[in-house]
Amino acid sequence: MTETSTLPDTRPLFLQALDQVTPLIADVTPSDLDRPTPCDDWTVRELLGHLVGVGRRIPHIAAGGSSDEVPARTDGVADDGWANSWNDRLGGLRASASGTALDQIVIHPAGRMPWAIALGIYASEMAVHSWDLARALGRDDDLDDSIAAAVVGPMRGALPAEPRVEELGIPFGPVVQVPADAPPYAQLVAWVGRDPEWGAA
Repeated sequence: MTETSTLPDTRPLFLQALDQVTPLIADVTPSDLDRPTPCDDWTVRELLGHLVGVGRRIPHIAAGGSSDEVPARTDGVADDGWANSWNDRLGGLRASASGTALDQIVIHPAGRMPWAIALGIYASEMAVHSWDLARALGRDDDLDDSIAAAVVGPMRGALPAEPRVEELGIPFGPVVQVPADAPPYAQLVAWVGRDPEWGAA
C-alpha cells in the first residue's frame, strides 16, 4: 500500500474545480443545449450528460466499485433538468472526495490507483470541461486560472504527448502548440488536444 504521506492531497483542488463547474451548469438554459463545444464535437447537452455520468462514477469507485460499472454519460435528462440532475450528485461527490482515504486503491478508467491520484485526474477533467462549457457559453471570465495552473503540470506528467490513440485508452487529440507564457487554461486545453482559440471572437 502506498504511504499516505507520499501522496498529494488532491481533495481541495478537486472541490475547487467542482465549485467552478457547478454555477456554469446551473446557468445553462434549454436554448443552450444544442450549442457546440470544443469537446469531441459534443454539444452542451452531450457535455452535461458526460459530467453527470462522471458525477455518478466518482462516488461509485470511491466506494469500491469499478468504473466500468457506471456509464460515462447520462442520457434522458429533461431539457430543464440538468442543473437538478447535477445538484443531486453534489452531496455524494463532496462526501466521497473528502471522506475517502488518500491511499485507498480505486478502479479508475485508467487503471487501479490510489484515490489521491484518481481525484487529481478528476480535478483535471473538471477543469478542462469547465473550459469547454465556459467557452461554449461565452463565459471565460468565470474561470479561475489558479485551477488550471495547478492541474496542467500533473496532466503533462500523466498524459504522454504521444501516442494519442483511443484504442489504447488515450482518447485525446494531438498536443496543440502554444507559447510557453500562454495563460494557464490555454496551456491545459492545448495539452489535451483542444484548440485554445476555439470559438474566440
